[in-house]
Amino acid sequence: MIHSLFIVNSSGDVFLEKHWRSVVSRTCVSYFLDVHRESANNVPPVLSTPHHYLVSIQRNGISLVAACKQEFPPLFVIEFLHRVVDTFEDYFSECNENVIKENYVIVYELLDEMLDNGFPLATECNILKELIKPPNILRTIANSVTGKSNISGTLPSGQLSAIPWRRTGVKYTNNEAYFDVVEEVDAIIDKNGQTIFAEIQGYIDCCIKLSGMPDLSLSFMNPRLFDDVSFHPCVRFKRWESERILSFIPPDGNFRLMSYHVGSQSIVAIPIYVRHNLVLRSGEQSRLDITVGPKTTMGRTVESVKLDICMPKAVTNCSLVVNQGKYTYDTVNKVLHWDIGRIDAAKLPNIRGTVSVAATNSTLETTIDRVHFTISQMAVSGLKVNRLDMYGEKYKPFKGVKYVTKAGKFQIRM
Repeated sequence: MIHSLFIVNSSGDVFLEKHWRSVVSRTCVSYFLDVHRESANNVPPVLSTPHHYLVSIQRNGISLVAACKQEFPPLFVIEFLHRVVDTFEDYFSECNENVIKENYVIVYELLDEMLDNGFPLATECNILKELIKPPNILRTIANSVTGKSNISGTLPSGQLSAIPWRRTGVKYTNNEAYFDVVEEVDAIIDKNGQTIFAEIQGYIDCCIKLSGMPDLSLSFMNPRLFDDVSFHPCVRFKRWESERILSFIPPDGNFRLMSYHVGSQSIVAIPIYVRHNLVLRSGEQSRLDITVGPKTTMGRTVESVKLDICMPKAVTNCSLVVNQGKYTYDTVNKVLHWDIGRIDAAKLPNIRGTVSVAATNSTLETTIDRVHFTISQMAVSGLKVNRLDMYGEKYKPFKGVKYVTKAGKFQIRM
């Protein structure tokens, strides 16, 4: 399956490599780096080289590149690489070059347990934390004095059971179950305000702190709106297929229960609108006027609003006035950043002023390349949790559901 793993920083240097089935020279990463230098944001997830297949993901400014010698299911390796990053974030709170370098020993121990002879073995954080204790200051000092390691001497209780994602003997004083329904809106809006493309990528993150071995059932008011779903291994898929109910014995702590997709054939409501007026003329001062407002928010407040407006290379400077937030113009990358914050429906955010354009023969096209926003207590797809039932335990847990809508890949053409 996976012969070697290389972790590459933003400068193109390999700062960690791990080999399982055979030692693969790091020179094979040069094929990935050549493509990465041309376009860092458009690297194909699978690259075919003369002797290897390179599978890569990019997160938090680093790239994980897996080298395989035979053909394989690509999504299987991609999912494993994402699981590696999620595990590092769970252990160290974040995953970047500095954190990995500070915890080299634990990182190598984790990779040894997660992959056996190139095949995934233990990828659940509950099991890994029983095998390898998470780092803390006291344990680090004690290990340096006694010469011990973080590796446990006993096999985790759940490793050989039918429920490997949950350890036995879990006890809590307060039993709680929290569910975060997060939806990201991907959309392309044309210059007339019409929606060219829109879809929703959603996921349900859980924080489960329940004693014993609870068996949970989560039902939705409108489960038929899902076009595609992906589940945590704990979910009983047959019951979902027949009844559209999520039945599962949850892992202990934080985990992603499911991811889902609502396609463009469904009606995807766009939560905000951007009214713009900009006509650029070569060698002249041009006027810019942009107003942002809420559209389909069900009375909820739109927060953390930011716009990144990509200007043509001929734009030399911007002299603008905003009635809310602040703006900066990056003269090197030609990007106008407008940090709005919260939208007040009574006084809509507006930015206006003049834009200086140098003489040029190239076309003057402008796009709002990135739109950021957050809406609390709203799922834009209309998804609603109906009820959560628990079996197998006698206590009554505290239950909570939170809805959040965010902007994903949201672009507006001007």
